[in-house]
Amino acid sequence: MLLSAEISMYPLAENYIPPIDAFIEKLNSYAGLQIETFPTCTVITGEQEKVMKALQDAMVWSHEKYGKAIFVTKFILDYEAL
Repeated sequence: MLLSAEISMYPLAENYIPPIDAFIEKLNSYAGLQIETFPTCTVITGEQEKVMKALQDAMVWSHEKYGKAIFVTKFILDYEAL
């Protein structure tokens, strides 16, 4: 099933830009997904299993590398946002 997810990351750090840039770069490393970055969010579109796995892996990776962050996400099933 197709899934579009919109995600915004808010690192709990004073120097917040590098973790956001790295998180977006990590998302772009996953094959088979359409990813578009906007000033306030990133939209990931693809097969539901791939999108969810990429988000899960990227959030864990980000936490291990940069520490705590808040992620705000919206999901739309059967909709191609891009």
